Amino acid sequence: VVADPSAYDWEGDAPPRHPASRTIIYEMHVGGFTRHPSSGLAPVRRGTYAGLIEKIPYLQDLGITAVELLPVFQFDAQDCPPGRVNYWGYAPISFFAPHQAYSSRQDPLGALDEFRDLVKALHRAGLEVILDVVFNHTAEGNEQGPTMCFRGLANDLYYILEPDRARYSNYTGTGNTLNANNPIVRRLILDSLRYWVGEMHVDGFRFDLASILARDARGHVLPNPPVLWDVESDPLLAGTKLIAEAWDAAGLYQVGSFVGDSWREWNGRFRDDARDFIRGAEGSVKRFADRLLGSPEVYGHKEREPEQSINFVTCHDGFTLNDLVSYNDKHNEANGEENRDGANDNRSWNCGVEGPGDDPAVERLRNRQVKNFLTINLLSLGVPMILMGDEVRHTQGGNNNAYCQDNEISWFDWTRLRRHADVHRFVKLLTA
Repeated sequence: VVADPSAYDWEGDAPPRHPASRTIIYEMHVGGFTRHPSSGLAPVRRGTYAGLIEKIPYLQDLGITAVELLPVFQFDAQDCPPGRVNYWGYAPISFFAPHQAYSSRQDPLGALDEFRDLVKALHRAGLEVILDVVFNHTAEGNEQGPTMCFRGLANDLYYILEPDRARYSNYTGTGNTLNANNPIVRRLILDSLRYWVGEMHVDGFRFDLASILARDARGHVLPNPPVLWDVESDPLLAGTKLIAEAWDAAGLYQVGSFVGDSWREWNGRFRDDARDFIRGAEGSVKRFADRLLGSPEVYGHKEREPEQSINFVTCHDGFTLNDLVSYNDKHNEANGEENRDGANDNRSWNCGVEGPGDDPAVERLRNRQVKNFLTINLLSLGVPMILMGDEVRHTQGGNNNAYCQDNEISWFDWTRLRRHADVHRFVKLLTA
């Protein structure tokens, strides 16, 4: 035995089990939260699970009840343009191993036990742990991609292939699509979820591009996808929070119609309509009013509680809140793709000046707009989710697709806590 994971002492750890009606989600990146030199941590602990443990008092003080961690499954950091690094982690290699680079330890059990230390510490602080999981594709890419695991085991079983069987169907925008409703892949997904709940004590999952899980081996959309019912009916997963990003990269959009009784949904329509209302877009008032009330126009037919809707204005993917009120256009030149990547439809307004400026009137207006967005997000009916750094007006310099920016573009700058203390205090009042 190289390492025995069963020897870990959970010390009576118990999940907080917050009801959805009392939940406030903080979407964050394990590495980026403490990697900035201003975090005040020892260099060996910056950007690690252990470093995050040291900052738990900050999260408690902020008033959130759950952290939603960007992918922590072992991923391929080289899955990105040359000379850059995959920062977000949406390039999974293993569905069972915690990402080694987020551990401050190098021993065989280091990453495993340090992640469990983090979960245990968050639970003691009354905070739940939700993992952003990627079961829609892997880091093996398209037919030109590397062979790491599934492609070499059973290519036509694990992936959805085009009719010529030489190319991969690409419903994900990443080169390949996992064949999630094949019995073997269904078992893989279920075993992974059961492992993270049973052995790692996590409290829930946010499924990246979850609508992929509704497709069959030919890419057709199933009315009752077996894998979704597997997840929902599994006894070990009962009571865990299940959140769907209810769309994919090929145009399938299931917000309000995602299959299942226990699933909550990222409400992309809340994001769009809140942004339209704040920038004064034509015809936005009626839609916005519906979003404030838990989106009954979207979810009323399900006769579910308003907490079906995960309300957000910003997330890792897109502008930060500061940039939403500072830029009319994306500025992704640093990604090396000539600003072609990232969404063009941002529904942003720069308050009269593109990017940073020294006009006090513009700065006051931006600060008020940030607070308007925060008020809408945290006081609307539904489950609110806020993005790491928005409470201190983190900026990415107008980059709305910072997936390959493992640097100060993405990292939480702790000096902004003093600079934007008024916004930070405002968020705490709203969460309270």
